[in-house]
Amino acid sequence: MDEVLKKLEEQQIKIDAMYVSVEKLRKYFLWTLIVTIVTVVVPLIILAIALPFMISTISGMYSGLL
Repeated sequence: MDEVLKKLEEQQIKIDAMYVSVEKLRKYFLWTLIVTIVTVVVPLIILAIALPFMISTISGMYSGLL
């Protein structure tokens, strides 16, 4: 019976260590997602908003030439 309890205690220690490791990995993935959104999606949104104004300005500059 002692052997079974010892094995269960060892397994609990390993499970706790795995939990800590998985939580660190989850936080890493979360920050990776946040950084990806900030570096890829946000500039695309800004470009989608700014592009019409840029096209309007450029076409206004060249309207007299064409």
